[in-house]
Amino acid sequence: MIEQDTIKLLRECDAGIQMGIASIDDVLDYTHSDTLKQCLAECKNQHIQMKEEIKILLEKYHDEGKASNPIAQSMSWSKSRVKLAMNKSDQTIADLMTDGSNMGVKSLHKYLNQYEKAEKNAKEMAKQIIEIEEKLRSEVAEYL
Repeated sequence: MIEQDTIKLLRECDAGIQMGIASIDDVLDYTHSDTLKQCLAECKNQHIQMKEEIKILLEKYHDEGKASNPIAQSMSWSKSRVKLAMNKSDQTIADLMTDGSNMGVKSLHKYLNQYEKAEKNAKEMAKQIIEIEEKLRSEVAEYL
């Protein structure tokens, strides 16, 4: 059970990280502020680094990870496009990133509780992602 909870938690972390990277990619070209653009690029780089770390852990369990939900990703992309079509401002980007971060943090807390028997390293990975998302949310707050 420990191994299964560990794999399931790491899969959810993997899917969430992929969703975060895609979401940042969706808005990065619309960013006006160099500071906001740098913040998003740094967050994306942290996500990419975490994705690699998760991949290494999953390989230990002979698992390939989990792709982000294509429906959720499509809905996120659509929401971004509609909001940005109406208002291409840094405030809109900050709003989208805040919503995405909030969903990610909520989901990861849910999965930490659901897969409570997961190994410590998987739990720490999820907590680290939560910290990255909370930091992003805090940094973009000045643009809301």
